Amino acid sequence: MNDPEAVAALERADALHTALTHIVLEGGDLAAIAEAVGDALGCGVVFTSTDGRERAAHLDEADRAALSDAGLLDPTGRVRVERIDTGGTAVGEGQALLRRVVAAGVDLARLVALRTSGTIHESDVHALERAAIVAALLVTRVEAITAVENKYQGDFLRDVFLGRAGEEDYVAEHAQAFGWVLDRPVVVVVAVLDPDALAAQGAADDRRAWHDRFAQAWRQVAVGGDPTVASVAFSREVVTLVPVDPEAGPVAARAAVDRMIEGVRGDRGGGRISFSAGVSRVARDVGELPEAFRQAQRSVEIGRRVHGGGSVTRFDQLGLHRLLALVPDSAELSAFAADVLGPLAERTPEAADLRETLQVLLDTNFNVAEAARAQFFHYNTMRYRVGKLQRILGPVASDPHLRLDVAVALRALEIAE
Repeated sequence: MNDPEAVAALERADALHTALTHIVLEGGDLAAIAEAVGDALGCGVVFTSTDGRERAAHLDEADRAALSDAGLLDPTGRVRVERIDTGGTAVGEGQALLRRVVAAGVDLARLVALRTSGTIHESDVHALERAAIVAALLVTRVEAITAVENKYQGDFLRDVFLGRAGEEDYVAEHAQAFGWVLDRPVVVVVAVLDPDALAAQGAADDRRAWHDRFAQAWRQVAVGGDPTVASVAFSREVVTLVPVDPEAGPVAARAAVDRMIEGVRGDRGGGRISFSAGVSRVARDVGELPEAFRQAQRSVEIGRRVHGGGSVTRFDQLGLHRLLALVPDSAELSAFAADVLGPLAERTPEAADLRETLQVLLDTNFNVAEAARAQFFHYNTMRYRVGKLQRILGPVASDPHLRLDVAVALRALEIAE
């Protein structure tokens, strides 16, 4: 072989093979593989989740700066793996390339290699593929262990929310075994993937895999900010207990939650799916966690119905919805709305159209001219609609008590839908 670069690449591959063998035999992790690959091939290496969240890396500041300058890092630090080609992507005067980490047809992670000066030799590419295979073995092992741990943690936290985990001192002590601190002020955040967003991605049939990926994103962001934060996946939602400082005020608490949500959302690249979140009031101790969990659950449900997907709804900002959310039986809310609104409570396009007009009239204090302008109707058309509404509801334009009932019924209908 006369090509010096090829000879050197083969020597690097051989050294990497030896290093990877030792890592497997000694039970190493992704960080050890990244370091071995980086040292053997003389390049930067980062392992990420399938959507680009860093899991382990062997990168210096110059490598990170090069990725950022090339537009391959989003503001939250996520590697934009969707922009890196398997055949190589230019990074300044160098190159980055990507390899999928796959086991038994399951997409597990991404391996990104970076050389800031020059291209990555073909023989190095083969070495990276070998490293991806070893990484797949380690990730499979870790995920199997993590799945068991998450199941146990989820069962425990569910018992806490149901008030059946035991005395508060025992709960706090038991949580420490998971590395959690529960006996401090927190807000409970419940996050749920939006069904419409899943369907748009063609992901509805693979809901479990997407939910697991979503839960991993929350855990990684939460633990990255504070290793003592509890974040677990239930069957359809991810629950995270975000620590707050009550003395710092509600603005600081809101900012703490917003930072975490922003970290999970990133720039929506890499196949990230829209989600909604509900945020509880501050729970000052373990005994208040069950109520805080119910508040967060109710908030995300109401937020999605009222504001649609991608909403972040705080229980303290629900207004009238907050009081209605305390009604445990949604059938009672539906019955109240039907009693007050009559045929306007029906789930038909005609009823929905009239409800929209009714809400505009309530918002404008039944100023017909202003309501007509708001809905782009002729004045006489709006007068006709007012008459029709009053034939259905009664003297809603002049009776303040009836008007209050109607306004509450419209809000109740939003929640009961």
